[in-house]
Amino acid sequence: MIKKCALAMGLVAGLSISMAATAESPEQWYADGQATLKAALAMQPNTRRAKNVILFVGDGMGISTVTATRIFDGQSRGETGEENRLAWEQLPYVALSKTYNTNLQTPDSAGTMSAMMTGVKTDYGVISVNQHVQKGNCNSSKGNAVVTLLEQAEDAGLATGIVSTARITHATPAATYAHAASRDWESDADLPAAAKAQGCKDIASQLMDFSHGDGVDVVLGGGRRNFLPVQSVDPEYPDQTGVRTDGRDLIAQWLRTKGSAFVWSGEQLSDLVSQGKTSKILGLFSPSHMAFDADRMSEPHVEPSLGDMTEAAIGVLQQRGAGYFLMVEAGRIDLAHHAGNAARALAEGQALNEAVARALAMVDLNETLVIVTADHSHVFTIGGNHAVRGNPVLGFVYEPNADGRPRTEPTLAKDGRPYTVLGYNNGKGFAARKGLAERWAQAPTAGRHVTVKTDTTQLNYHQESLVPLDYETHAAEDVAIYAGGPWAHLFHQTHEQNYIYHVMRHALGLDSQAVNKR
Repeated sequence: MIKKCALAMGLVAGLSISMAATAESPEQWYADGQATLKAALAMQPNTRRAKNVILFVGDGMGISTVTATRIFDGQSRGETGEENRLAWEQLPYVALSKTYNTNLQTPDSAGTMSAMMTGVKTDYGVISVNQHVQKGNCNSSKGNAVVTLLEQAEDAGLATGIVSTARITHATPAATYAHAASRDWESDADLPAAAKAQGCKDIASQLMDFSHGDGVDVVLGGGRRNFLPVQSVDPEYPDQTGVRTDGRDLIAQWLRTKGSAFVWSGEQLSDLVSQGKTSKILGLFSPSHMAFDADRMSEPHVEPSLGDMTEAAIGVLQQRGAGYFLMVEAGRIDLAHHAGNAARALAEGQALNEAVARALAMVDLNETLVIVTADHSHVFTIGGNHAVRGNPVLGFVYEPNADGRPRTEPTLAKDGRPYTVLGYNNGKGFAARKGLAERWAQAPTAGRHVTVKTDTTQLNYHQESLVPLDYETHAAEDVAIYAGGPWAHLFHQTHEQNYIYHVMRHALGLDSQAVNKR
């Protein structure tokens, strides 16, 4: 993927950027606008009850990330990129979501996903409990848990599934099924002594002890170590063990349910799905987070892609016939951004695009509500002083000459050095392998050190940042909501993030339990 994109960028840098433009004309632009208007005028809201709901969450996928992913995806095929459309951009309804937590202007994933899953905004760092809970205080969470849409779906007899490229006990997937005063309590080894004494349960055990309906049907992601005891050797890495200190083997517990299966590699998942004989699948493909999509094929045992997991989940859930709720998270967009590594972040966005496309090919939007959104954004920018059409999105900025044609050399900043289209407000900068203190101590002079010979398109490049931090941070602006299917038209303005739950619940025809306490 990255290699193909680099080739395309080489062509763009060579100023052959007119591939898409050759088919353009003033007449075509006008005709396209009229055709889009005609299609919009013909749209009719779908008000039938949704049989299924699929919620896609691009963790950290702000609007700038969507734009850059669109261009990256197009350029990976040799196109200029700007004219490209991602799979979710073809859904008919778009709105904005306000992402703040009840106590943070710039949110975290725990509070934002809890809002989407419960219909109630809450503090940062807590999992599907209300804002009366003090983070890390077990006793404060008692009586303040808030029912989730997945729990309601199970109680209503629907099939349910959770897919993530992060640990399945990480904040976003955890908020679908668990309730905790701290997102950090992923295994019992993470629980403070006080929390254990007060009876709080870790997130992994809550998934296995899930009491709604007949339990979650499909769980696919990372985080195997949180389900195995310390005395158990990891099935893929013999030098690693589980982390649980309570002696519980949660994978063995899963397998005690009739019709259940466990897999830990992409090949095993493919074989299992092809047999079509299981109704419950637990797939844990890494001890921690799954590999970045750009690195996935180099893993000792190739992990399934997000598209593979999404397709497998839908296939199993459809077998039940009664309808389903599925949450799919592209969890590593966020982690690549935290590293200030745009190449991997955009490759993760492209993997999400594939997953959404494969889902849309499997479902009928007349009966399935599909939502694609983000929990929050990042301090990630896409710009440059009038960068030309088809400018390599991972490359330096090329300005046009006075006649509007691209220059043959990258634009230089006031310090005489080139700069990239993509950047971060804060983070690691270009310190790919050195700690910040070491980097700043060794820097011969203050200022930037990038040159025209720097290969900014390579996978391990860390875009420059303004404020030096150990890692890049979340941002506070709104994120987009894209939707199609029954009741998708209810996304129509700038919404509070917890509104997403209310639309999903209404579309499925579930009774309101948004503020019921457990």
